[in-house]
Amino acid sequence: MVNAVKVFKKTAPNGKVTAYLSRRDFVDHISHTSPVDGVVVVDNDYLRGRRVYARVVVTYRHGREEDEVMGLHFTKEFELVNNQVAPNDNQELNDVQERLVKKLGGNAYAFSVALPPSAPCSVTIDSGDDMSAQPLGVTYDLRLYVSDRKDENPHRRNSVCFAVRKVQFASAGASNRQPQTLVSKSFTLSPGKLNLEVSLQRDMYFHGQQVEATVNINNGSKKTVKTMKAQIVQHVEVTMTNNHFSRVVSSLESREGCPITPGSNLTKTFSLTPQASTNQKRFGIALDGRVKDQDANLASSTVAAAGKNVNDALGIIVSYSLRVKLNCGAISGELTADLPFKLMHPDATAQKPALRKLQSTDMDIEEFSRLRRGESVADD
Repeated sequence: MVNAVKVFKKTAPNGKVTAYLSRRDFVDHISHTSPVDGVVVVDNDYLRGRRVYARVVVTYRHGREEDEVMGLHFTKEFELVNNQVAPNDNQELNDVQERLVKKLGGNAYAFSVALPPSAPCSVTIDSGDDMSAQPLGVTYDLRLYVSDRKDENPHRRNSVCFAVRKVQFASAGASNRQPQTLVSKSFTLSPGKLNLEVSLQRDMYFHGQQVEATVNINNGSKKTVKTMKAQIVQHVEVTMTNNHFSRVVSSLESREGCPITPGSNLTKTFSLTPQASTNQKRFGIALDGRVKDQDANLASSTVAAAGKNVNDALGIIVSYSLRVKLNCGAISGELTADLPFKLMHPDATAQKPALRKLQSTDMDIEEFSRLRRGESVADD
């Protein structure tokens, strides 16, 4: 029995160029980034001695398109890759490419496109406006076109354009580290301290999982803790504009066990699930899908290789922390503890799109219609 392999197909409007992709994600494995490979089919009569080029453009939008007036632009485009992919006799073929070339005939050319190591990950930021045409954040386009020279600007009619991503997934090896933090607060003209210890079961959580936090409170002061609040905070850094902001993606306030009087102790567990769908006002929240997708996931944490600082990454840097607040009243103020953790997807095959099947022999060839949550979704 031969296992079916999914291949995504798209044809240029003029019908002369057809491309097949076996995957649509540049997967960052920290040590290296996997390329996107596929096969392009061009008629020899249309090629006429010209070349097929692959161009990868990253678009960095940090402002709404409708606010661009009088020559002011809130977007930058960078061409990261522009290579000749056909004819190319030195291309090493993988199993999927070999089967595609054999199936599609002599006009099929295999290609492989790799990103530079410093390329940023794909992130979309909710602008708070459902009518915005272009999403804020970092997006990628892979375009295959026929031309006499690679610096020629390709026309949409005779080129194939795929919306692709660069993503990071959690490593296979599970971390046994259990993060914890201890903070204290002293009060003016009052002896003793209020101690707050917060701990997590692990430092890596997957999207959709509950984050359980254990809170230990030791009230050695003369003040009284009236309420407790636990929050999961998303921290976003936009490197191009040097902006930093934070958004609460899950929150829970509790009076159970309160008031915590002087000399008392309390141990409590909070369970929070960070989800974009729970936030009706998602302005400024970083997502890994389109803004108009109601079920889009939160953006994954940005991870750097060992020995490198994550703050040196380009694009949009995303991180998460668990924040616990103890309210001691208007005069005494609050005691706040922040505990960082990572929120990511387990692997690249965690979700499978439901697509329209065009042909099923030894592989499934499916129409590439659009990109939703990083996956192609064909029209029903």
